[in-house]
Amino acid sequence: MSQSSAAVKAGAKNASPLEPKNSMFNQPIAVWAVAFASIIAFMGLGLVDPILPTMKDELGASDSQLTLLFTSYNAVMAVAMLITGAISSRLGVKKMLLSGIVIIAIFSALAGSVDDVMQIVWLRAGWGLGNAFFVATALAAIVSMSRVGVAKSIILFEVAVGLGISVGPLLGGELGAISWRGPFFGVACLMVVAFCLIFFMMPNKPAVAAAPKAPAQKISILDPFKALKHRALLIFGLSAALYNFGFFTLLVYAALVLGHLHHVDVHGLGYVFLGWGLCLAFTSVFTAPNLQKRQGTINAMCVQLLLFAATLFVMGYWATDKATVIVMVILAGAFLGNNNTLITTAVMNAAPVQRPVASAAYSFLRFIGGALAPYYSVKFQEWYGLSAPFYIGGGFVVLAVLLIWLTRKHLKHVDHAEAH
Repeated sequence: MSQSSAAVKAGAKNASPLEPKNSMFNQPIAVWAVAFASIIAFMGLGLVDPILPTMKDELGASDSQLTLLFTSYNAVMAVAMLITGAISSRLGVKKMLLSGIVIIAIFSALAGSVDDVMQIVWLRAGWGLGNAFFVATALAAIVSMSRVGVAKSIILFEVAVGLGISVGPLLGGELGAISWRGPFFGVACLMVVAFCLIFFMMPNKPAVAAAPKAPAQKISILDPFKALKHRALLIFGLSAALYNFGFFTLLVYAALVLGHLHHVDVHGLGYVFLGWGLCLAFTSVFTAPNLQKRQGTINAMCVQLLLFAATLFVMGYWATDKATVIVMVILAGAFLGNNNTLITTAVMNAAPVQRPVASAAYSFLRFIGGALAPYYSVKFQEWYGLSAPFYIGGGFVVLAVLLIWLTRKHLKHVDHAEAH
């Protein structure tokens, strides 16, 4: 009996009478452990956002220094993605996840204990290393252990990401109202919970799924670079780097604009980005699969990215109107949720390589955009004015659409892969 047949029969046997065997929620307990840990891990990204204005006031930090909190985090995460597959294939998935959680906990706790913003920047770099270990492995672990196939497993992962990102700002706002240190210590405490979930609920040696026709084997540090020779994977990675420039312009620069120009307090910022994250989570699971079926992955992706670019352009034109900026931030979450699910599913089936390798290669390029955007968004504001970062961020997203559309003949095969 093949592994896929066995997995289907096992799913049918363990499914509840009220829960269809092919439901996204019909998962082994180990998948739920990783999903819940992913929610907690991704809280770390949004937790910091509401306290940026407070850190500026209390630490005497400049906007450029504050953006380095995200630049160092994403830059280290991008580079570390290249080695995660090689380490994971030797260390094992469970140990890799636990190692990432421990690193995040240590560096987030240290970041909350210092008083200099540049020290926090360097500690955020260590935090990014831990996040790379966790994120690169979590998706592959969920896909490999799932009963219901790649597409629904990716949707479950994106839901976890969306929930983590949405709850993070709310928690960050509440803890940040007490002290800017609160969110950093809060992440460390949440990582202890995540560690316990993985340690007690996940088997020691879950099999890591490989892409069709790719035998399981030790992963080399060079494998992600070799994987980028596959044109589809390279195109998706480059387009993600471009649209991530817009993503982190929204996440960081919009928070600074709302905090400093419009005087939205730490609680308010938490609620704004809570709305953004909830829209992201909702569309990830409820609308992205339908868009893919009706329009096809590539068409749907281009439409959602153009709509996201439009929200950035609107924010640029009405940057001095608080209500418009808030509405556009929240609305952008819906378009980003759709796109995240579409592109993640496509990447997992873009090339005949092991999925951890595909994830590492794609994430390396993706987070380069995330590293550059926060710092340069503030520089663009200094050079060209208040609205410039939104316009330029939207322009990068449009470039991503052009890249995808002009090379679509090399990408259409993702709609015929196993995940769909």
